[in-house]
Amino acid sequence: MRDERSSLDSFIEPARPAPRRSRQASVRWGSRVVTMGGDAPVRVQAMTNTDTVDAIGTAIQVKELAIAGSEMVRITVNTPEAAAAVPHIREQLDRMGIDVPLIGDFHYNGHRLLTDYPACAEALSKYRINPGNVGKGDKHDRQFAQMVEAAVRHRKPVRIGVNWGSLDQELLTELMDENAKLAEPQEPRQIMYRAIVLSALSSARRAEAIGLVPEQIILSCKMSGVQDLISVYRALARQSDYALHLGLTEAGMGTKGTVASATALAVLLQEGIGDTIRVSLTPQPGEARTQEVVVALEILQSLGLRSFNPSVTACPGCGRTTSTTFQELAKQIDDFLRAQMPVWKALYPGVETMKVAVMGCIVNGPGESKHADIGISLPGTGEAPAAPVFIDGEKALTLRGEGIATEFQALVEKYIEKRFG
Repeated sequence: MRDERSSLDSFIEPARPAPRRSRQASVRWGSRVVTMGGDAPVRVQAMTNTDTVDAIGTAIQVKELAIAGSEMVRITVNTPEAAAAVPHIREQLDRMGIDVPLIGDFHYNGHRLLTDYPACAEALSKYRINPGNVGKGDKHDRQFAQMVEAAVRHRKPVRIGVNWGSLDQELLTELMDENAKLAEPQEPRQIMYRAIVLSALSSARRAEAIGLVPEQIILSCKMSGVQDLISVYRALARQSDYALHLGLTEAGMGTKGTVASATALAVLLQEGIGDTIRVSLTPQPGEARTQEVVVALEILQSLGLRSFNPSVTACPGCGRTTSTTFQELAKQIDDFLRAQMPVWKALYPGVETMKVAVMGCIVNGPGESKHADIGISLPGTGEAPAAPVFIDGEKALTLRGEGIATEFQALVEKYIEKRFG
């Protein structure tokens, strides 16, 4: 047994995400600078689903996304009216004290909009260009160049985003024809992968030739399948050191979209691939747009890459916990912590790293509570009606009666003030 123990100790190492190898880029608005890549934190991005022409409505949703934790927000710029509204959206945000950088999402006519509406080009902090739909034939290179020239003129970074659903068909056809002539042709899926990566890299090099520096270029190659996304980004990371934006292009709705995004992004982020992320959830009817931000934050926090909110550990429940008290208390504490974070960030630096445990019975309750900064072990079915509270690993007191939830919340507040105040 001793020999087995020593051999186990020799090869078990803590799992850590691999270091990232990308260049550092940045977006800015006013005094706000958000760095990406290099040793900067992995950043969270979201996108509005309002009509950009509605400047007030769009500004309000941008504010909601920013308060939820999005560090950059992308808006659709698809018509002259939308381009004309962008400066007004920026003005509304500035008046509300929301300094989140805005990213303009351009397809098909971005070359005209960025040229004809210089105030829009200036109000945005970054442009998103899809090389698959900037034109065909001679128009492709000319219109792509116009967009990059606008970025150079206004000193803005660019995300060159290739989507598998809007891939440059001329490039794909060319590669497919070349593949067909080989003695041993590759599978069509492999050719699609090559076309996507080649489109991104060749577009980036063309942008550099026009005048962008590598630190102003972010690449993305979004797919809708988990394995496809992992394959393409591994290839992209091997062949370049540009900052990379991750995300499934159409993740889906609810549990499906959440699980698919978490699965794909976790694999890549653990390998050190990815500098910004977006979780492209289809909102459930009536669901807030901010849900995609919540999921993105949870992915990064679960991987240990960043801390945004105090974490609440709670057991799933079993036959020992037929009461719903611990579930209700766990939700109450979690909601309370999230609601207070906008205020606490300024008052209590470091509070986002705090760990709280709300457990439902004696099996794992005391152990998990000891490992948390502050934890409570509620009585399970048939257990004595007492709830021991552990603070910094030591049993501090025992709560009893009908007011356990209120008393424990007060203890959490007191602990935060004492430790982080």
